Amino acid sequence: MENKKPTKEEALSLLKKYNENESLIKHALCVESVMKHFAGLFDEDADKWGIIGLIHDLDYEKYPENHCHKTKEILEEEGWPEEYIRAVISHGWKICNDVEPVQKMEKVLYAIDELTGLIAATALMRPSKSILDMKVKSVKKKWNQKSFAAGVNREIIAEGAQMLGMDLGDVINETINGMKKSAESIGLKGNI
Repeated sequence: MENKKPTKEEALSLLKKYNENESLIKHALCVESVMKHFAGLFDEDADKWGIIGLIHDLDYEKYPENHCHKTKEILEEEGWPEEYIRAVISHGWKICNDVEPVQKMEKVLYAIDELTGLIAATALMRPSKSILDMKVKSVKKKWNQKSFAAGVNREIIAEGAQMLGMDLGDVINETINGMKKSAESIGLKGNI
């Protein structure tokens, strides 16, 4: 596959080979949707960005202590292009490796991975339990409540927005817009 781009079907099959947890699969679908959305904003290859989002936590369920490292091994064995592998593992910068996000695609993944979790948690607290009526102010309100979604690293999100040269509110807004596109498949359509 080194000279050939992986397809969404191949990425999804690989993801499901290593992940059975429904929450992790929904997270992967969510990040895929948001990456495709940002690719559209930046006039980039939406399929490529989506595949990188889909596969970014490939090793997390089975190898959490080797997160990103095992993914690199698996993708190399599968013959994935180096650019895809680097992009995927760069989201672990300062967390589990020293691969700094450099390309725009890498910076977006770094910024939105944790953010999708915060937004999803916020949506589930709303009466509608939906992403479809979500506003930036709802997320910002929860942002300041450190006990809410305490596992979400807000510093990484803020640093990612800064790396992109974007206002945090704009990154939150565009991430919400990306999540809306997959509301049903990620379980956030709610009762709207």
